Amino acid sequence: MTTRFVVQRSDLRQSSWEDVDLAGLDDGSVRLRIDKFALTSNNITYAVFGDAMGYWQFFPTGDAATGSIPVWGFASVVESRCPGVDVGERFYGYFPIAEEVVLAPEDVATPGFTDGAEHRRALHPIYNRYIRCSQDPGYVAEFAAQQALLRPLFSTSFLLDDFLGDNDFFGAETIVLSSASSKTAYGTAFCLAQRRGTPKEVKIVGLTSPGNLEFTRSLGCYDEVLRYDDVASSLPDDAAVYVDMSGNAQVRATVHRRLGELLRYSCAVGATHWDAPESGDTPEGGSLPGPRPVLFFAPDQAAKRAAQWGPAGLAERIGAAWAAFMEPITDPENPWLTVVSGQGTAAVEACFTALLDGSVPAREGHVLSV
Repeated sequence: MTTRFVVQRSDLRQSSWEDVDLAGLDDGSVRLRIDKFALTSNNITYAVFGDAMGYWQFFPTGDAATGSIPVWGFASVVESRCPGVDVGERFYGYFPIAEEVVLAPEDVATPGFTDGAEHRRALHPIYNRYIRCSQDPGYVAEFAAQQALLRPLFSTSFLLDDFLGDNDFFGAETIVLSSASSKTAYGTAFCLAQRRGTPKEVKIVGLTSPGNLEFTRSLGCYDEVLRYDDVASSLPDDAAVYVDMSGNAQVRATVHRRLGELLRYSCAVGATHWDAPESGDTPEGGSLPGPRPVLFFAPDQAAKRAAQWGPAGLAERIGAAWAAFMEPITDPENPWLTVVSGQGTAAVEACFTALLDGSVPAREGHVLSV
């Protein structure tokens, strides 16, 4: 028996805990205790796009009205009937918010394994892979919390920067990112900032709320940071790409109207403003000036680069960028991220509610266990 956190798909504020009987293990299966996991606005995005992107399918509840939100974290094997996966081993990967999970390892090798459960076979393999901590060159026990919080987000940041550069920034001179204080946004800004002084340098503009203005400016990876209220009057009149991390239709409409024909590409990535209006292209349901927003799906860019560079080549490039990113993240004098730990169902509920309310300070990252 394990305890699992579920939400109503139609109303994320309606959540509950349920006891699930995991039963005995079949041959080839393993039971893992979920030690710790990150809970961020990225997980709210998973819920918002749960139906459209298949996120509800990873850990089905058996009830079409509810869903189990996936999280990234660490788990230890407590029971195994799979050769090559031993009790006591620790793995990094994609888990439900629960005490335990049962997986069906396939392709077991030194680096890890793939969950071969029937219901996950058609889902993107990047979410089905579990990495042995003992064999993971990116794993540092001291910074396991930062890995849980940032590694999947930074992979998206790296791939988004790569996608934009791969398309010559669609002819733009400026990249505009909403929800600029969010971890995926400032990870993307960090990657874009590494292009400074090269032929592919672009101006990086962040959009954020008044409460996060000082923090976002302090990062140093944005060339300019604006409050949302100033977008209509102060957003630079440059050929630009809009990277929408917030999912806020009103902000998106304001950016499109401000830039008009100067907007070369509109890229939808996240939904930190998960409850913002989404009726049509604008809050009024009309059409947006400029290009129609296109959803960015990081696994597609990962698949393209893995085919070109090989999986090891892609991993090496992301690893090098990750190592550079970890320097400001863990700077002892002024870290970009402060880890907040919590344990128990009440801590999970409190963090989840704070994320829905948008009240988690930008500098905080919450790592939890049930």
